[in-house]
Amino acid sequence: MERIAKDTCLMVCDLMEQYGVRRVVLSPGSRNAPMIVAVERSNVFESEVVIDERSAAFAALGMALASGEPVALVCTSGTSLLNYAPAVAEAYYRRVPLIVISADRPAEWIDQDDSQTIRQPGALGNIVRASLDVSESIYAGKDGPWWLNRRLNDVLTAATAGPVKGPVHINLQIGEPLTAMVAEETARVRGKRIFQALPEGGRLPEALTEDFRGAGKVMFVIGFMSPDADTARLLDIVADAGCVVLKEAQSNLHCSSKYVLGCIDATLRQERRSKGDFIPDLVITMGGAILSRHVKAFLRREAHGARIWSVGHHDHAVDCFQGLDVRIEMSPRDFLASVAQNPGRKDTAFADRWAVAANSGYSEKFAENAEWSDLSAVYTLMNMAPRGMRLQVSNGTAIRYVQLFKGYDKFSAIECNRGVSGIDGCTSTAIGYAAACDEPTLFLSGDMSAAYDIGALALPFVPPSFRMAVLNNTGGGIFRFIPTTRELPELEKGFVCAPKLPLRQLAEAYGFRYLEANSIEEIRSALPRFYDHSEQPTILNIITPAQKSADILINYFK
Repeated sequence: MERIAKDTCLMVCDLMEQYGVRRVVLSPGSRNAPMIVAVERSNVFESEVVIDERSAAFAALGMALASGEPVALVCTSGTSLLNYAPAVAEAYYRRVPLIVISADRPAEWIDQDDSQTIRQPGALGNIVRASLDVSESIYAGKDGPWWLNRRLNDVLTAATAGPVKGPVHINLQIGEPLTAMVAEETARVRGKRIFQALPEGGRLPEALTEDFRGAGKVMFVIGFMSPDADTARLLDIVADAGCVVLKEAQSNLHCSSKYVLGCIDATLRQERRSKGDFIPDLVITMGGAILSRHVKAFLRREAHGARIWSVGHHDHAVDCFQGLDVRIEMSPRDFLASVAQNPGRKDTAFADRWAVAANSGYSEKFAENAEWSDLSAVYTLMNMAPRGMRLQVSNGTAIRYVQLFKGYDKFSAIECNRGVSGIDGCTSTAIGYAAACDEPTLFLSGDMSAAYDIGALALPFVPPSFRMAVLNNTGGGIFRFIPTTRELPELEKGFVCAPKLPLRQLAEAYGFRYLEANSIEEIRSALPRFYDHSEQPTILNIITPAQKSADILINYFK
């Protein structure tokens, strides 16, 4: 038998089946013809046909109440969707899982006097737990199937999982031809369920605990977190059992295990040169957004066979590595407490390969011997910093340089606005942070970030212990480094945008001490004064050669 040539409809059917939908109530129409055919030819659903959508929705409500299972509704475009509203409202307040699927014209045809079109996305927004608008053009893109699978999982989880259930709305934009068919065996992407795991008695469910014990090559990838000594201690236990831990600078985990590896980018540089088996069986992500583009590229490119778990409290699936299997709704500390008691036998040869790569990849000599540049300046700044300071970093190349060096472990906490990774407000954040903590704060900023938020220097509560170091490399240095922009003739005018930043005059105007460094010798001479006690906050203007800094960073990764 042939199948419908609409993969979006087929993926919806795949995932409805995996989320326990057994009954579908259909209402006839032309725009929803692909969905009707997909349901009827799936051979997994019991279907009923009801012409009146208002009655169809109430009938589905009754089926869901009686069976305790989610029931799906499928309608065509236009006012048919609005006729579902009374029953959907009832389901919302009775917490009954109805899966509302409406067919729609492509977005470009809405409000164009085409027949049977209204603005359907969000039409039931106040009476559903989640909604999703699906465009065939988005699905056709490289990441389209991954996006749709993840978002359908979000919506179906909202309908069926956890203590609060309820109706959801999936709006499918369907273009013509509507009923084109292809051979059943024609390749397509199938929907994959992302399981949501909730703690049982405050602990990881036993089935997942056993999966963890049985996994040999386990890798943790840790993004930004707040400092937590208990989490660090538990992570050491798990790492000592043979799990590899790749931690970012902002993870704020001070661990001692030889398998807890910082300097991720330098480590992965070495991995690319090695022939050993670096591919994990199980990847566990914790914390916030990952800075390292190298680890993202490695896991998306190489680890397609690995299972991926996401640990943390999220309101949607977080699938940065494009292969998420389980989202575990637990804090990292509670998860680690569950697995640390008996982590199982791990492949220590796998862990040793990563540890060797980390030690080989990290090149302190490269930084020590580098010409005057951003890299040598940041290395010296961190190397000479007193232990126990707190470090705030702006976005752009500044935070990426910090992550290259083992010296970041001397800071009691490292923070950067990596939630959305903007350059706006980095100085204000750092000053607010410094004003609210007892330890002195070092703020490392790029010159573009500093110029963007220069008014922060006028804040009335800048503490005298605040230290601000500015990488003054005449603009957005990251654009001279990344392949996307570094060869463009518009680079300097359109991207780097060298700011006017008279730091000496600004420091004097705002009551800061001013120091300057234009060479290795000058920064080494300035840093003892920079870090010394002062009655004034201090700005260190680090003037570095722009293109040479970019070239040295590129050579570092070569």
